[in-house]
Amino acid sequence: QVQLVESGGGLVQAGGSLRLSCAASGSIFSSYSMGWYRQAPGKQREPVARITSGGTINYADSVKGRFTISRDNAKNTMYLQMNSLKPEDTAVYYCNGVRPDGLYVYWGQGTQVTVSS
Repeated sequence: QVQLVESGGGLVQAGGSLRLSCAASGSIFSSYSMGWYRQAPGKQREPVARITSGGTINYADSVKGRFTISRDNAKNTMYLQMNSLKPEDTAVYYCNGVRPDGLYVYWGQGTQVTVSS
C-alpha cells in the first residue's frame, strides 16, 4: 500500500509560479517512476511530466520550458516547479507513481491549481 499526498496548489495570476509537492509513504520511493498528471473540468486526465527511478525526464509539449519536475529520494518527495503559468494550466494536479514491476499505478488525491487571466 502506497500513499501519495499532493500539496502546493493555489490561485495565481497568469505569469506567476507555483511549486507542487508529492510526498510518498508506504513503499520504496526511489524505485518508483513518478509523474504528474492534470485534469481540467470536462477533460481527460493528461500526463504533464514524468521522472523515472533512473532520472529520465519527459514533459508534455504544453509545459516544456515552463515546468520542471524533480525528486528528492531522501525525502520521498517529488516536486513540480511551475513557472510562467497560463490560464490553460488550470486543473487538478495529481501525483502518480508506477510500481517497479509496472503492475500497479498509485494516485494522490489531487491539488487544485487555478490560474487567472
